[in-house]
Amino acid sequence: MASNIAAPSRDGLPPSQQPTTVGRYLIDRLQALGVEHLFGIPGDYILNLYKMLDDSPIQVVGMTREDSAGFAADAYARVRGLGCMAVTYCVGGLSACNSIAGAYAEKSPVVVLTGSPGLSERERNPLLHHKVKEFDTQYQVFKQFTAAATVLDDPLTAFSEIDRVLAAALRYKRPVYIEVPRDMLLAEQVYPHAVPGPLPPSDPDALREALDETEAMLRQAKRPMILADVEIHRFGLQSELLALAEQSGLPIATTLLGKSVISEEHPLFAGIYEGAMGRAEVTDYVEASDCLLMLGCFLTDINLGIFTAKLDSSRCIDATSEDLRIRHHHYRDVRLDDFLKGLRARRLALNVPAPPSRPLPIPPWSARPGEPMTSARLFARLNHLVDENVMVIADIGDSLFGSAELRISRSTEFLSPAYYTSMGFAVPASVGAGLANRALRPLVIVGDGAFQMTGMELSTVIRNGLAPIVVVLNNKGYTTERYILDGPFNDILNWSYHRVPELLGAGLGLEARTEDELDVALTRAWENRESYTLINVHLDAMDRSPALERLAERLAGKL
Repeated sequence: MASNIAAPSRDGLPPSQQPTTVGRYLIDRLQALGVEHLFGIPGDYILNLYKMLDDSPIQVVGMTREDSAGFAADAYARVRGLGCMAVTYCVGGLSACNSIAGAYAEKSPVVVLTGSPGLSERERNPLLHHKVKEFDTQYQVFKQFTAAATVLDDPLTAFSEIDRVLAAALRYKRPVYIEVPRDMLLAEQVYPHAVPGPLPPSDPDALREALDETEAMLRQAKRPMILADVEIHRFGLQSELLALAEQSGLPIATTLLGKSVISEEHPLFAGIYEGAMGRAEVTDYVEASDCLLMLGCFLTDINLGIFTAKLDSSRCIDATSEDLRIRHHHYRDVRLDDFLKGLRARRLALNVPAPPSRPLPIPPWSARPGEPMTSARLFARLNHLVDENVMVIADIGDSLFGSAELRISRSTEFLSPAYYTSMGFAVPASVGAGLANRALRPLVIVGDGAFQMTGMELSTVIRNGLAPIVVVLNNKGYTTERYILDGPFNDILNWSYHRVPELLGAGLGLEARTEDELDVALTRAWENRESYTLINVHLDAMDRSPALERLAERLAGKL
């Protein structure tokens, strides 16, 4: 097989005259798709690709762990539309499986690049370092949680394979996998290759019929509304959604995973729908709708309040990137963006009841000196910190459920693994999201258990000149599990989190046990723009937000 590989590009020629190689084409395609940063850890099988990346406009961001690189690339993709990570063979790639599985579950398009042993090195099946079982073991693993996967082992097909796999990432908004044997990077293009065009449009007949049926349902309904979710984020359809709502007068509720798809200050915002876990007035309003236009929805157990939601499919229009169902009718080959644009073109103006009133403005907060901190009071105070310049990144557990009550004033300002719920997402995600949009300052809300997993990624924060505010909910263990089934297995060692800056040699560390100490700490954190601030917030081991308490009760009943 090695004899089919072309010789390396000739040195001394200007770039315009140098032959196109597999590695060069791959990097050029990523750059053309908007990738400006790539996350990973080098290793011998991918060092040559790292060198090519270093010579390109794409900035390589070195992380401390491969799973953290996956979380960072996931967050970058959620903000910019496509993320990328690069790791070495097996010991690197297999370490990133969890974070890429999470990106698949939550529809976040991450390109996983990995090196592997050269084709010439594989003759007679030697026991090379990092190899597990067969040479294609890592490829077979990643096929289970990517939308498309390939090994670039043939110059005749490598360029079209790159295009096929990247197109799948954009079409399905899910991770993809590209493995490059290290002696294939400089393989030259054998014949001219054209860059593919845009994705095909919807089937026009199916789209027209779907729009006709949707319009008829909406016009006949007395209480139509929109339930918007994560795919509106992933496909960048926030402006289309808002324009449709304002034109038609349709109120919009979102799920927890879709939080921030619309500004929560907008008069058409109806609240977060979480089944029985959410505010009763929002739940009642959504479930009483006689025509629920569901756009980009992921019907997960968390989004549906552990399946306490009561949504009648005979009154629903369920449009996603993969299917369009109107009541019990299915329409194939209708793209979500085409469907939204088609609805706007119908110029619907509907007489719809106003959404339920919301508590405006945010209730005032003042510290009660000496009063021990609680989760409820912490999030009430954080609500006064969140403005149009802040991006909220919440880890799971009470970090997520408490954050659901924060008021997000702009779209794409709230990131969390709200379906896959993998601990350790938030701190590395602040690297990816912070680099994706430096105009927004990350507010990272993370439990102590999750921080102990990936919190040392603050060293990457320092290296890249970011200044997130990191709030550690320190209750010395796993609170969600304590309320499901308590035991000593839920306890962890109490770190002096506020002293992490001493270890890393940068950053500001603060400690808060009482409300007045928290108030002072947040004020100092906001003023510190030079580096990150870490606030160690001490909470009682059994303290919880109301949403977490409701969730724990339902989960405990299922054990």
